[in-house]
Amino acid sequence: MDALSLARLEFGLTTSMHFLFVALTLGLAPLIAFLQTVWVVRGEPHYERLTKFWGQIYLVNYGLGIISGLLLEFQFGLNWSGLTHFAGEIFGAPMAMETLYTFFVESTFLGLWIFGWGRMPKVLHLLTFYVVAAAAIGSAYLIVVANGFLQNPVGFRNDGEALRIVDAGAVFGNPAALLAVGHILPASLMVGGFLMAGVSAWHFRRGTGEVRFFRTSMRLGLTVGYVATFFTIGFGDASVLWVVRNQPTKLAAGAEAERAQAEMIAQHGPGDYLAPLWVPIALTVMLSVAYLYVLFALVPIVLLGRGRIERRRLLLGIGVWTIPLPFLTVILGWLVREVGRQPWVIYDVLPTSAAVSTVSATSVLASLIVFTALYVTLVIVGYVLIGRIARRGPASLFLGRALGEPEEADESATAELAKER
Repeated sequence: MDALSLARLEFGLTTSMHFLFVALTLGLAPLIAFLQTVWVVRGEPHYERLTKFWGQIYLVNYGLGIISGLLLEFQFGLNWSGLTHFAGEIFGAPMAMETLYTFFVESTFLGLWIFGWGRMPKVLHLLTFYVVAAAAIGSAYLIVVANGFLQNPVGFRNDGEALRIVDAGAVFGNPAALLAVGHILPASLMVGGFLMAGVSAWHFRRGTGEVRFFRTSMRLGLTVGYVATFFTIGFGDASVLWVVRNQPTKLAAGAEAERAQAEMIAQHGPGDYLAPLWVPIALTVMLSVAYLYVLFALVPIVLLGRGRIERRRLLLGIGVWTIPLPFLTVILGWLVREVGRQPWVIYDVLPTSAAVSTVSATSVLASLIVFTALYVTLVIVGYVLIGRIARRGPASLFLGRALGEPEEADESATAELAKER
């Protein structure tokens, strides 16, 4: 494989693994904000325990997501200097803003939230997590703005050596970015919601005794995940229509594909401008999973409302084993979006071959091995830690506990658990 192929493979592997953390962060943050809001309003320890338990999973995922995001920044400098030199003024600006935004806003307020339990007024403490959730969404938006320019370059002037921004409003209001944000956010809520429901199903199968705790978690997760599926499909369909009109080489087939290929050859010379054949297949799989959730997720919601879900072991088992499906759909969507754009890194403006750094294939292979090993390690460590927290359940909470304090539930939570049993 040459340097270009290796660089593309590295980018595909690392961004896909990074996006696993991103999707869960975006999906859990609004759910945790809702649980803490209910706790502040009602004052029930039950919702405090829920907030802390799911907050612990959020913190592990967030921390590893930050590390994987930093590694991703290094990759651009190593393998894609052609892109950064040619379009750094436009592509790099929202990326830099996102990095500053993440570290100075999101991380700061998350730190206040972590160490503010019992030390800040409840309402003020809740507001710190509102800022965290809003910052996570804002961070995702800035990243998608940068990616949206690659999909649909607008608001620029090409002076021959580099692209110059001439209309910031067009860049930040790019329909390719706005549609993507509308699609990614509910898709992430699917990830967070169905993870919450799947973990709850596992505990019901194990008979851990925390009936009210996991009934509330499952109800919230299933409801949010189910509703989010409709928005995911809606924005997904709108995105597909946009792609058909503006990126004809991505999903075209038959005569339309031949026509799109001929137009590209006429404009840019000989070459293969059509997306790989598996891209439409990946899109079909992604849509199929979403429609399956629409058809079948209503069943456990109905049973949950009637108090019968705890006894349906087969259904609970399906809930556990389908936890990876929403993760799969977001990765497939990302691959369709990125691979389908090839051979352009900036669609119809900059070929991927011109964006890669002038380095040897050996150097790229070395970075591919190192980065892939680091990302695989992060994913394994991350999901082992998340799995351990999920399996232990809420009986032992560390969030909000002073250093050295014994790992045990507070008295009010213990009394509430005794009532459940």
